[in-house]
Amino acid sequence: MKLYTIDTGFFKLDGGAMFGVVPKVIWDRINPADENNLCTWAMRCLLVEDGDRLILIDTGIGDKQDDKFFSFYYLHGDATLDLSLAKHGFHRDDITDVFLTHLHFDHVGGAIVRNSEKLVPAFKNATYWSNQKHWDWAVNPNDREKASFLKENILPIQESGQLKMIETSAEAEFSPDFKIRFVSGHTESMMLPLITYKSRKVLYMADLTPSTGHIPIPYVMAYDMFPLTTLNEKKAILGEAVEKDLVLYFEHDPVNECCTLQQTERGIRVKETFRLSEL
Repeated sequence: MKLYTIDTGFFKLDGGAMFGVVPKVIWDRINPADENNLCTWAMRCLLVEDGDRLILIDTGIGDKQDDKFFSFYYLHGDATLDLSLAKHGFHRDDITDVFLTHLHFDHVGGAIVRNSEKLVPAFKNATYWSNQKHWDWAVNPNDREKASFLKENILPIQESGQLKMIETSAEAEFSPDFKIRFVSGHTESMMLPLITYKSRKVLYMADLTPSTGHIPIPYVMAYDMFPLTTLNEKKAILGEAVEKDLVLYFEHDPVNECCTLQQTERGIRVKETFRLSEL
């Protein structure tokens, strides 16, 4: 198995929303805000080469929305999904599987492209993977979350016939070295890949812990649907990461790709940070 970092660029989100009840005087030292109170975040996907399968985990925000939509998020940076794939010698047509941790627009937007006036899968040879609990949650969104579930990102996947569902069981696996953890604090049945790689366990954090700045247990996003559930999920998973020396891979940290954790007098904190390629 081989793992490749796939950078798709940066965007901006409100710092207060990203850090919830944590005061700005604290979080601004972690990820400084601009004059509009916006912080920069990565959209970092992961490519898994597993035998004859080439699995892309999440797809970034994509480019099919209109200028008004993108004006809210200040996309910047030189990285794109296609450039990142090409850097490692791949093309989007090589992708065999698209594994979607959840269906918020910054994770699934790149899954669909606009071809003239038609919305079609960006990865024509791939099977797209979600799970039924999350899919039903996304296509029938609550009023608070519906702005994150855009039908143009989601429904064309099903209409294409390329969508399959993963069983939401405690023993779920995508392949022998690719297990799945389900968490529901951020959104219903978000999937966290746990991948065995070079004798280490790499946990793709998605939006459970979007950055190293969110490692302290109370640092929970205001975007989370069920913050106390997130709190308990973080306690369990980050505690396991300390005990088992898991490598955490961050989707949104603007600087750090990976870290390990340690127990300190102040609670669980970052032990060391590094790039995936350094494993």
